[in-house]
Amino acid sequence: MAKKKILVVLGGNSREREISIKTGKACIASIKRLGYKVGVFDPKKSSFFDIKKNNCDIIFNALHGEEGEDGYAQSFFEYAEIPYTHSGVLSSMKAMNKITSKKIFIKNNIKTPPYNVIKKKKNNFSNFEKFIKNKKLKFPLVVKPNNEGSSIGVKICKNKITLKKNVKALLKTYDTLMLENFIDGQEIQVAVLNGKALGAIELKPKRKFYDYKAKYLKSAKTDHVMPANISEKKYNEVLKIAERTHKILGCRGVTRSDFKFAKNKFYLLEINTQPGMTDLSLVPEIANFKNISFDKLVLKLILDASLNK
Repeated sequence: MAKKKILVVLGGNSREREISIKTGKACIASIKRLGYKVGVFDPKKSSFFDIKKNNCDIIFNALHGEEGEDGYAQSFFEYAEIPYTHSGVLSSMKAMNKITSKKIFIKNNIKTPPYNVIKKKKNNFSNFEKFIKNKKLKFPLVVKPNNEGSSIGVKICKNKITLKKNVKALLKTYDTLMLENFIDGQEIQVAVLNGKALGAIELKPKRKFYDYKAKYLKSAKTDHVMPANISEKKYNEVLKIAERTHKILGCRGVTRSDFKFAKNKFYLLEINTQPGMTDLSLVPEIANFKNISFDKLVLKLILDASLNK
């Protein structure tokens, strides 16, 4: 394996391009330390149709967001018949689509906050006015785009005024929004690697919630508590829920499941099939607690990809 060539796919066209580049650079350095040959491919600069020209043995998918973790990039990897890291086409599609994943959670009796769907119809905002009037809404509410990651576009609305303002603004960019009941509880995130939960970390953001800045800016000063400050029984419970979710969606490689813990219950918000691999990322931190170094984590992902030819 030491002489094989790994093609790191990073950057891309999504709003998470900057984070993807950071993830990619960290993984490139690791792959070189592991003794592999490394190639780099950026879909913003080259066409996915040309990916096979790189003559690689394995693709390390370091993309985030649209086209990177929604099954789009994965479909090109499949077409090129190149083994790749992380989840496949269908599992990526299901996980990235918040509404689809919500339905899967509910169908499988996985507790998740109640939600509603808002769709843009010819920019007709009166549809939303009727929606507000007919629904018995409980505030605060969380409004978020259906197909974004890294908390991009997520807004917490305390009343109808802020809800209308944020929905109107978001519908200028997105066609479908999710309106979700806000759960005021502990932020718990679980990493699963190759079907087995590594651990659960608790986040204590100084901001309103664990948003984009809290995730990626050191200045945001989010406190990380590893392992999460919950009872051993509840700790094991949330690990099992994350493992089950990983399996139900047909994921492989690594995933990170995001929970809220309130009134002794876990509420699954979403599952991320392309979690970040930067110096502030949670999966490497959780793995390190289990004595899995960054390089060993990267190696495990590469070896898993090689088994899924």
